[in-house]
Amino acid sequence: MTVLGDMLAARIAATGPITVAEYMAECLMHPAHGYYSTRDPFGVAGDFTTAPEISQMFGELIGLCLAQAWLDQGSPAPFTLAELGPGRGTLMADVMRATRAVPGFHAGARIVLVEASATLRNVQARTLDAYAPVWADSVASLPDQPLFLLANEFFDALPIRQFQRDDGGWRERMVGVSEGRLRFGLSALLPEGMIGPRFQADPPGTVVEVCPALPAIAQAIGQRIAARGGVALVIDYGGWRSKGDTLQALRGHAPEDPLAQPGAADLTAHVDFEALALAMGVARTGLTGQGVLLKRLGIDQRAARLGAELAGEVLQSHLAAHRRLTHPEEMGSVFKAIAFHAPVAPAPPGFDPSHA
Repeated sequence: MTVLGDMLAARIAATGPITVAEYMAECLMHPAHGYYSTRDPFGVAGDFTTAPEISQMFGELIGLCLAQAWLDQGSPAPFTLAELGPGRGTLMADVMRATRAVPGFHAGARIVLVEASATLRNVQARTLDAYAPVWADSVASLPDQPLFLLANEFFDALPIRQFQRDDGGWRERMVGVSEGRLRFGLSALLPEGMIGPRFQADPPGTVVEVCPALPAIAQAIGQRIAARGGVALVIDYGGWRSKGDTLQALRGHAPEDPLAQPGAADLTAHVDFEALALAMGVARTGLTGQGVLLKRLGIDQRAARLGAELAGEVLQSHLAAHRRLTHPEEMGSVFKAIAFHAPVAPAPPGFDPSHA
């Protein structure tokens, strides 16, 4: 077990089992031993690869989609161009490169990155040096102006609590210690109604996940958009009212037991897009597959233009990246996209209409 694992085991032995959310928070953001606090986890040398790292086409098309939404809302200036959990800054760099010819967009944009990791802030500063970004600790501290926001694989990394129903009612999944190892277990029965009305009719055997931090973050975004205008583009994996045990750990691009190496593996869970939409509280699009969205935004044509100048292994890598981003058997259907926008504004291009 890792140093952090030993620390958590000692804490549990002293004070009792902890929630899955508490476990995730320590594993991801412990100041000395947390996953994001101690490393750059992206790319081939890291533990996972996000869409912006796979191909520049992803960021280019998402950037142009965002710029069109800005134009459709009358090109407000100045405006906040924000990203939640910006990784290496690759997505924002691609957005800025793709939008450099959009009149007034760069002049009006104030780039704000919401990032908790000091390690990643340093990487982002190097990547985006030409654009003078600033950093915020939370969505609540974003400037009070029109907000055009990106969140790609951000909400899946927020800690979640897990609840399981049996014949007697709901219990919470906890992390305890048994025979010197961290293990999952269940709490005593919880008070009626504790997990909210959306799941009260679910039968025994149901597992649901609740993200405690999500409502406040989404509400802050929605309130800013409702008051000042703007749009939020969210891309992540999950579903509408996502259910089941979706907690997963990834290390060296391979899955492993979430309790095996605390602080040394990435921990994520599927996003409940229904909960996100309820908390956001503004107009929204439908939930759209990433592959469908990118194709509607023109990725096939962009891939063909870029591919015309390539050959050999470089061309094969380019074609593989296009497939990985769009094919239903890869990221195309697993990852979903949804846009939230001001009520009087049109929806951004490429998204399914809302059925609400």
